[in-house]
Amino acid sequence: MVDPALDPKQKREERAEQRRERVENAREAGRERVEKTREAGREQVEKARLTFRRLAGVDRSGPPPPATQAGQPLNPWTIPNAIGLVRLVLIPLFLVLALESDTGTDALPAAIFAVIAWGDYADGIAARLTGQYSRFGALLDPFVDRLLVLSGAVVCYRFDLLPRWAIIVLAAREAFMLVVGRYALNRGAKLEINWPGRLAVGPVMSALFFGMCGLETFAAILLFIGLGLAFWATWLYGRSASRQIAAAPSSSA
Repeated sequence: MVDPALDPKQKREERAEQRRERVENAREAGRERVEKTREAGREQVEKARLTFRRLAGVDRSGPPPPATQAGQPLNPWTIPNAIGLVRLVLIPLFLVLALESDTGTDALPAAIFAVIAWGDYADGIAARLTGQYSRFGALLDPFVDRLLVLSGAVVCYRFDLLPRWAIIVLAAREAFMLVVGRYALNRGAKLEINWPGRLAVGPVMSALFFGMCGLETFAAILLFIGLGLAFWATWLYGRSASRQIAAAPSSSA
């Protein structure tokens, strides 16, 4: 309350001081609410990140991690990238052992192939557990996956473990994605992996593995399933890229 004994000037100054205090208190309360909201959001994100579905890669809701986007530092020295580099180094060893075998169905190269293939899930889980996402990993993982598919295809083709025409189609699709994908990226398109593309990895990798285990009929069925999913994914990639490239001039104008 304002003292009635004060002169009008002092009353105005005191009222002004009271208004400033109220404004400052309101601002402080607003900052506290914002901070609590942010903290709650961080807790929710952390809980979501550590659910089984997210760790397993089934739940991929939300935008890609910022550290994996174009223009970010490579940041190669992370645990997931170490796993990815081990996968890369094992591919030449797999090829040498498999191509030196008599039938292409020796246990050791098949086991190494399986380790490299499952390593893709291992580095993904490691990234989600540690939060160590990186641009280097985003570039390395698809490169290793395609190199492994092509390496397995070479072995299966060499020893006629899978229908050779299907292996040629698979290799052509991988080469097509590398060339056209690079063209689309250079034209400004952003190609994010879609669900058919994710689902195709399992049947394709399994087909190559079981082919090297001598289960040729089962492997061929898996390969046909994987090819169907892969070409579905390719069609979706092409549609998305063409739309983005067509929209680029109008968006920049």
